[in-house]
Amino acid sequence: AILHHYPENRMLARAGVVHRLDKGTTGLLVVARTESARQKLIEDLKARTIHRHYLALVHGRPVAGGTVDEPIGRHPKDRRRMAVSNKGKPAVTHFRIERRYDFHTLLRVRLETGRTHQIRVHFKHIGFPLVGDALYGTKATAQLASDTGMGAGRQMLHAQSLAFTHPGSGERLPFEAA
Repeated sequence: AILHHYPENRMLARAGVVHRLDKGTTGLLVVARTESARQKLIEDLKARTIHRHYLALVHGRPVAGGTVDEPIGRHPKDRRRMAVSNKGKPAVTHFRIERRYDFHTLLRVRLETGRTHQIRVHFKHIGFPLVGDALYGTKATAQLASDTGMGAGRQMLHAQSLAFTHPGSGERLPFEAA
């Protein structure tokens, strides 16, 4: 889609994509139009000045918001998955409760770091896997989500908002996706 609308991005690494979303995650991501902008935005991401917020629908009912500060690395037995591991890289996920349901909770999530599958791994680790997450949830919870229509065939994770500093103008730019 990027190359259809901006064919000149063929010249950029990863078509200008600064960070990615897991397959099945909806919402916002940052795409640069020049290589210098892409490099600056990658630096900003590493410096944690790009702020990203997600909505996550999880199984269960956490009693309060909080922070998960656990390192993430490759799963020792399944190379497709990640896991909390003392051999992993630092990963910090903040969350608060947006809305409670009978058996699920909608959480607002803020990433401090950006590890592969970070939100999905952290919430599985604390006992609240994402609704519809076939990789990190159980087969039973993925099937339940599908049967009830809550899973929609994917994990219930949405990149709702992000804000970054424009690499050229220096203007702070906020974006939201309902």
